[in-house]
Amino acid sequence: MTETLEPAAPPATGVPAADAVGSAAVAPEATAPPTLSVLLREATRPQHEHAETRSFVSDLMGGALGRDAYIDLTRQHHAIYTALEAAGERLRDDAVAAPFVLPELLRVPSLEADLAILAGPGWREERTLVPATLAYTARLDAIARPEHLLAHHYTRYLGDLSGGQIVARMLQRHYGMTPEELTFYTFADIPKPKPYKDAYRARLDAAPLTSEGTGAVVAEAAVAFDLNAALFNDLGLRHPAP
Repeated sequence: MTETLEPAAPPATGVPAADAVGSAAVAPEATAPPTLSVLLREATRPQHEHAETRSFVSDLMGGALGRDAYIDLTRQHHAIYTALEAAGERLRDDAVAAPFVLPELLRVPSLEADLAILAGPGWREERTLVPATLAYTARLDAIARPEHLLAHHYTRYLGDLSGGQIVARMLQRHYGMTPEELTFYTFADIPKPKPYKDAYRARLDAAPLTSEGTGAVVAEAAVAFDLNAALFNDLGLRHPAP
């Protein structure tokens, strides 16, 4: 919020300050433009709320579904993160993208370890992707601009860091899952998520982007949230609550 400035008192002559002879007009205080992290948070708030209120999410977190529903979600996540992390590899030498290709965030190894326990050694052959996941991975496979990578990177990893531990606790409570089945939500090399997220947002704000590039990140982040909401819709159709 822009600070409100009190008007300057007129000089003793009674002439308004801007018109007084020999006095300089007081320029209004400049307002710094919002940072990229602030723009992302504010611009994607409606999509964020839309995605988080899908019935599949509330049913799964409320204990209304079975383990199979979570295993299916994990299979979809494996396809999505495989595509996302491949996009990071493609752009790892780009000046904008390079600071975000961070090994401590990679989720594919954890997802594969979880699925080996949750679904057994044949989990790859049994995977059936919903249409929303196919659309999501196609979007990620097509990433050629670092701005688009940043949008999807922010949407997925910052969300995982922010709510992952809560999700894991709910899954353990309702479905008896063990920590070994939920390593996707454990960032072993990030013991303190809060300072890490603060540093991540600072990295976003320092990215060497033009105004057009900043707009491209924000616009693609909204697409990412919509793709995630579509995923939850498809899974809700496949796993309706009893």
